[in-house]
Amino acid sequence: MVAAASKGLGRAVARALVREGARVSIAARGADGLASTERELVAEAAGAEVLAVPVDVTRADDLVRWHAATVERFGDPLLLLTNTGGPPAGRFHELDEAAWRTGIDGTLMNVVRLSRLVVPAMRRARYGRILHLTSFVAKQPLALLTISSTLRAGLSALTKAMATELAADGITVNAILPGHFLTDRQIQVNELRARAAGTTRAAWEEELVSSIPARRFGTPEEFGDVAAFLLSEPAAYLTGASIQVDGGLVSGTF
Repeated sequence: MVAAASKGLGRAVARALVREGARVSIAARGADGLASTERELVAEAAGAEVLAVPVDVTRADDLVRWHAATVERFGDPLLLLTNTGGPPAGRFHELDEAAWRTGIDGTLMNVVRLSRLVVPAMRRARYGRILHLTSFVAKQPLALLTISSTLRAGLSALTKAMATELAADGITVNAILPGHFLTDRQIQVNELRARAAGTTRAAWEEELVSSIPARRFGTPEEFGDVAAFLLSEPAAYLTGASIQVDGGLVSGTF
């Protein structure tokens, strides 16, 4: 099960899994974009099996419906990528309670709910891979992304807690923290930050790239390959980690 898979990094992970031969159930809010991604994934590899279910991850009943459809089509899912669009951007003084509630429901509670849906079957199978797609701001907060920085750090704590509890059942739980990839979300954030700085997006992106040790944005394919490994059998002894895929952007050592 791959959430928010109609575009961006979620789609990249779904593509990598399809290439590895996984049967993939994808979900996203936009039915048209989801259908387009389904066609793309089926064309990616001969015999690829893909299920696409329109879902709003902030709605608990939608998640239950997606999980049930996946079980009916493929059986109990043993791989899960939690993922969602970023919460409302803004500095602390600009954000009201409604913005925080939107962030909590869309960024935190969907992870909790999806994990609760898949874990019982993984425990029975004594095998499972759970990967939470978060952000480098979990380790290096940004003032313009106050809600995201707060909740992503919380997801790293949840990752460690889940990993500790589930390791003996053969289930790994990790978080993957992307840096700067030119997805729709990244472009939106770049525009916001450029306006706040009184410059153009192009100028802002040039400056941003200069702050990345790799001196470039990452490609979605590079991200998808790392995620596919973390969701694979060979990653059996890697759990409880929050792994940066950021070209060296985060400067801290923890």
